Amino acid sequence: MQLNFPEYSIPTKKVDNKNYLFGFVRRKYLLWTPEEWVRQHVLQFLVKDRAYPKSFLAVEKALKVNTLLRRTDVVAYNKNGEPILIVECKAPNVKITQQVFDQIAAYNISLKVTYLFVTNGLEHFCCKIDYETNSYSFIEDLPYFEEVN
Repeated sequence: MQLNFPEYSIPTKKVDNKNYLFGFVRRKYLLWTPEEWVRQHVLQFLVKDRAYPKSFLAVEKALKVNTLLRRTDVVAYNKNGEPILIVECKAPNVKITQQVFDQIAAYNISLKVTYLFVTNGLEHFCCKIDYETNSYSFIEDLPYFEEVN
């Protein structure tokens, strides 16, 4: 499945008629799903193209949204261990709608990051949040790690 990311070599295997792909950060094989395929490309992009250290990335991080337990797809941290970026991944056939933005905004209530990145692998949206003016703006591209520190 071709995505709107650079091409990366992601090892795959088949076991008992099920497809698996190798999780770049978690370093284990995961069940292949369209959303996981997108997530693995995002992780590769963050590390290989935007210079985020692998050790500064959390995958499927649990957090509480109101009273509900949720999981973010990816959270990136800065050199001080503070969260700076939340990534929400969807399968390529899932449209990026207001509901997706509402989902990532709800995650940000507790994390209070500066950057939000939403992708279905084909379309990408990146927002920078300004807490002083209580506003946000869409930016052209995801910043490099050094830019967010």
